[in-house]
Amino acid sequence: MQEMNNEKKHNQSRFAKFSPFGGVRGGVDSIQEIFSALKQNKLRTILTGLSVSWGIFILIILLGAGNGLRNGVMSNFANRATNSIQLWAGRTTMPYQGLQAGRWLPFSEKELQAIKEIPEIASGSPVVERQQTISYRSQSGVFSLRGVSPEFSQIFNLRFAPDGGGRFINQLDMQKRNKVVVIDRRIEEQLFRGESALGRHIQIGSIMFRVVGVNSGQEEWGAARAYIPFTTAQVLYNPNRTFWSMSFLLNDVRTEQENEALNERVRNTMARSLRFDPADSRAIWIWNNQKSYLETMRIFGGINIFVSIIGIFTLIAGIVGVSNIMLVSVKERTREIGIRKAIGAPPSAILRSIILESVIITTIFGYIGLVVGTALIELINMAMSQAAGDGPTVFLNPTVEMSYAFTATLILIISGVIAGYLPARRAVKIKPIEAMRNE
Repeated sequence: MQEMNNEKKHNQSRFAKFSPFGGVRGGVDSIQEIFSALKQNKLRTILTGLSVSWGIFILIILLGAGNGLRNGVMSNFANRATNSIQLWAGRTTMPYQGLQAGRWLPFSEKELQAIKEIPEIASGSPVVERQQTISYRSQSGVFSLRGVSPEFSQIFNLRFAPDGGGRFINQLDMQKRNKVVVIDRRIEEQLFRGESALGRHIQIGSIMFRVVGVNSGQEEWGAARAYIPFTTAQVLYNPNRTFWSMSFLLNDVRTEQENEALNERVRNTMARSLRFDPADSRAIWIWNNQKSYLETMRIFGGINIFVSIIGIFTLIAGIVGVSNIMLVSVKERTREIGIRKAIGAPPSAILRSIILESVIITTIFGYIGLVVGTALIELINMAMSQAAGDGPTVFLNPTVEMSYAFTATLILIISGVIAGYLPARRAVKIKPIEAMRNE
């Protein structure tokens, strides 16, 4: 009897070196044993790993695509303030108060002042625009020239670098009708060939203007423009004092309903001033940027819910896959468990070995799914960015918060642990002789 007890203790101490918690050497040997078992059961390992990798991969693709789509659409709002509204003059399509249809309705100072009297309108800028040849020394090009007021810079988010960016048009330029100009960065690159344009004089048509600022923003998807004071543009290019576009910032308009009501007030105000039927949708064109922004945010709210639901179901599918494979794995190893118990392995060591195997598989294949999903998203981003060029894009910077990916991987790891623990716990309770008879 004493000899049997001594032999049992010897077998237990021998098995301890395979335990993941049996010291440093024991831990290393246990991991080596697990990897050896994984190699011998390649199909089982691959099936378990694919369930994990696929779940993480799909989750990364969904989150990345959702964020990329959101960032791309939001970048198209970045070239102007979200709380802004633009008006363009149009042509009537309906007779009104004895006036025939087909009249062109250019704006004047009268319409500008009428719009500014609406309480929700904070500030605004009229816009005079024409194509002009702009030249500096031997370099020249045809660009869009805009006559605007100082508020234009805030409405369209023009940016000026602290070192060499200069400034935008100010009220003094407006009052004195100064011949100053602000140019976009692309005009500077084309005309000045690496030199700074600030303080230089350029020729617009036949008139010299001094460059006081260089816009480094990407106003309207990279289209190169020059800006001069509105008053100067009226004197030089627009003697009839009419213009075709106005832009304004808004105050205290936060919901889609409030923006819709504002659009109606603007249309009615313009209808009274220009004498057209308010129901004539082509008489003037209104673009309420904030209304479009709010509608877009509502759409993306729905997209986020959809992506979350799909992501949850994907994780559930991964959890089910891991659980099923681990159930099969433990069942196949019932005989092995019986042999281990027969040579003196404690149940806790067997449980730790199976759980550690589940953790290793889930972690490795979860990381593979994370890397492959991230790489695919980046490739899609590169392809779409190159296709868009300087134009508008609907897919940009598809970032995925790593906390989401790690949380999903952790959930799968915990699921794998539970999936391996429950059947293994039942298996280790079986008597060794019965376990070894299992086929």
